[in-house]
Amino acid sequence: MTTEQPKDVRTATDVVLEARSVTKHFPVRRTGKDLLARRRRTVHAVDDVSLELRRGTVTALVGESGSGKSTVARLLAQLYPLTAGEIRLGGTAVKAGRGRSFRAYVRQVQLIFQDPFASLNPVHTVRYHLTRALRIHGRAGSGATELEANLAALLERVQLTPPGQYLEKFPHELSGGQRQRVAIARALAAGPQVLLADEPVSMLDVSIRLGVLNLLRDLKERLRLAILYITHDIASARYFADTTLVMYAGRIVEGGDSESVTQHPAHPYTQLLIASAPDPGRIAGQEAREETGSGEPPSLIAPPPGCRFHPRCPQAMERCRTELPPRFDLAGGRWAACWLYDTAAAPAKEETK
Repeated sequence: MTTEQPKDVRTATDVVLEARSVTKHFPVRRTGKDLLARRRRTVHAVDDVSLELRRGTVTALVGESGSGKSTVARLLAQLYPLTAGEIRLGGTAVKAGRGRSFRAYVRQVQLIFQDPFASLNPVHTVRYHLTRALRIHGRAGSGATELEANLAALLERVQLTPPGQYLEKFPHELSGGQRQRVAIARALAAGPQVLLADEPVSMLDVSIRLGVLNLLRDLKERLRLAILYITHDIASARYFADTTLVMYAGRIVEGGDSESVTQHPAHPYTQLLIASAPDPGRIAGQEAREETGSGEPPSLIAPPPGCRFHPRCPQAMERCRTELPPRFDLAGGRWAACWLYDTAAAPAKEETK
């Protein structure tokens, strides 16, 4: 490292929220066979996930449906108790229970849900939703005049102007994009440091997705928020996120800066995601699709041993069936959990295909 560092260099003090080896297993209801066999089965939704969210940056968590992305968001929001691992806020380990401790935590960490149609109560107006959030977090002001000013500021911040046009409307009177902006305004009412955005644009029309992503980017820059952007669309991660983490079957398999991960994917699963993204300039023949693997994700009740991607991986080796790969550091600060990058292994590797 050089002695002179750039002004925007990242340090440990930039880390707002951190997950360390976070694990979440959900118990499965026992059947008669389970009782006879005296066994308890669990869903391995998240296993040994570690990540850092930094001020003024967006971290994308990418993967197909069922990979555990939303569970990670709910763990970070302290909506689920951890099976194992640790969550640190501002460098301090936290375990928010309920009541005051939970309220103090959510002032710093807010979750934006995927469905703007379900996240707002249909019987209440926009004014009610935002006023309630401001009062819960002690930011309503000392009187009616201050409250009105704070409500207007929230709506202006999410680009719903003029504010008076929206305050008395019910959710059904708003478009999907407007509802999601109200949901974002409600999250901002707490004055958080972290936004956990769980697929915030997946249920919106394609024509308005870009506007919501641009809004989140503007909030990140103006308020120096740390944002976790959860998506199954790796193309939008390249556009929106600074760092991209790729998740498969409950584990993170690759990470690094978004440009490198999306343009030069290292893990075979990331290559599969890139190949599945629509590209008008690419003619996707059957041969090209077969090169990136095929098949269905594994059961998380009984996940395969070793690398969980090996049943679908066209480059799987014998050790992939039995040994779980650690993280291997690659160039440019990237890493991949794949035995293909084990430089200490023998050069000749026996392939299963």
